[in-house]
Amino acid sequence: MYRKILVPLDGSPTSACGLDEAMGLARATGASLVLLHVIDAFPLTMDMGSAHAWDLLIDGMQKHARELLEQAQATAREQGVSTSDRLIEFPALRVADVIVDEAKTQGCDLIVMGTHGRRGFRHAMMGSDAERVLRLSPVPVLVVRHPEARPA
Repeated sequence: MYRKILVPLDGSPTSACGLDEAMGLARATGASLVLLHVIDAFPLTMDMGSAHAWDLLIDGMQKHARELLEQAQATAREQGVSTSDRLIEFPALRVADVIVDEAKTQGCDLIVMGTHGRRGFRHAMMGSDAERVLRLSPVPVLVVRHPEARPA
């Protein structure tokens, strides 16, 4: 049924739930996973006080991204699931658009991702990557919510 599943990861408990669901589907269908992390500077400010401070922040974000992807690969490997990974840094597009583009580029036939379930003001201010992916994706999208997440 599924051959290749894209799994966007951001390090949150919600994205971990998405990874767990994707691993279960991959085991059941023999699919492989494409683990994706996007380093997005949008919420950050460029007015960090110095170029050195900005470089330190970027280095930390890159280290976190590599560790996140390595940990996800190790978890999948323990479950007998084949993976590849993609790290995309500071795209010109919104994260949701990068996810959709990556699904197309990698030839994925399913996207499994967590959602924070934001509502109201927080949704209006921060938007919803999951919602945008649902609208734009040419392939099915399975959206997973953390069991303890409550809409705000």
